[in-house]
Amino acid sequence: MRLLHVVPTYLPARRYGGPIVAVHGLCRALAARGHDVEVYTTSIDGPHDSPVPHDEPVMLDGVKVRYFASPRLRRLSYAPALGRALRGAMAGCDVAHLHSVFLWPTWQAARSAQAANVPYVISPRGMLVKRLIESRSRFIKTAWIALIERSNLERAAAIHLSSEVERREIEKFGWRLRRMIVAPNAVDDIDETMGNAPSPDIAALGRGGPLVLFFGRLARVKGLDRLLRAFAQTERGILAIVGADYEGLAQQLLRLADALNIRHRLRLVTRIVTGADKEHVFGAARVLVLPSYSESFGNTVLEALQRGIPAIVTPEVGAAEVVTQSGGGLVADGAAEPLGAAIASLIDDPAQAAAMGEAGRQYVQRHYSWQSVAGQMEALYQELCIAH
Repeated sequence: MRLLHVVPTYLPARRYGGPIVAVHGLCRALAARGHDVEVYTTSIDGPHDSPVPHDEPVMLDGVKVRYFASPRLRRLSYAPALGRALRGAMAGCDVAHLHSVFLWPTWQAARSAQAANVPYVISPRGMLVKRLIESRSRFIKTAWIALIERSNLERAAAIHLSSEVERREIEKFGWRLRRMIVAPNAVDDIDETMGNAPSPDIAALGRGGPLVLFFGRLARVKGLDRLLRAFAQTERGILAIVGADYEGLAQQLLRLADALNIRHRLRLVTRIVTGADKEHVFGAARVLVLPSYSESFGNTVLEALQRGIPAIVTPEVGAAEVVTQSGGGLVADGAAEPLGAAIASLIDDPAQAAAMGEAGRQYVQRHYSWQSVAGQMEALYQELCIAH
């Protein structure tokens, strides 16, 4: 099949959060299964532009990627050349898969697919959570849904969701969706060649007692405030918060740690951590904690379990079902006392932590390869082609 994927930003090497990693993992696995996979995206790289060619495709792990400039309205990923290219390319593909909502490329791709009579799939990637929309940019996003997004979603041949948590969230809108499918994210194989010495700030994280790890971008939705309050309920250990601080939260977190009297037990590494540094961070951790207020999946949970590290998550995290099914950790309410008790239980019982980590490792190894997930998506695409 010829598969056209449309995503606002596609820089997997920069590790811009779970969605981009997940899209690239899926596209790479589909290409490995023999499909002609092409990605249409912009060259937006934060406030700058990635140094990629705009006039020829770039091959990334067997995936053909076409980049287009966004000269203005960059918050919407507006790229007029991308729109023109989509209109020409859409008629030649079997299925289009659109990865985002509230952004211009998805709207343009949906219109192009409808005009070319091509079935399309939309993956909201955790962006359709009613309470978050109502609390932030409520009027803008409500208007966008009414004018654009609802029609895009209801005309889609299928909506792809990464967890039951995400499916339940989208059902709250009451839209007439043709079909919903839940297919999880997966995890890349660990690069066993990453044996270099870690950076000094990373090497220091393993000192001072059992390490409790948060790994991912620093954002309000990740529940870092309740993580600090929960950690203040414990008596031992070091809390490491590791990830890029795109929302400028570091100083707020330090002030809260001061107020809770745990500043001396907190370590902040506010940058993207990959390679040998990443492996050292995970290798030093007793437990990973993801206390998000809303999380469609949570790739970092799979990465921890894959490495034999138990995970503690809140019920709002999509990967909570993985933790429950595998026995690879604990699902705890996000209030300070229950979350703190869960953290303390694994700090104080290394044997239990190790047993949970091993159970999680075996489960992820069996069920969460990209080839397995790509097989599920391949079956969906084939059904849509037959039914269309």
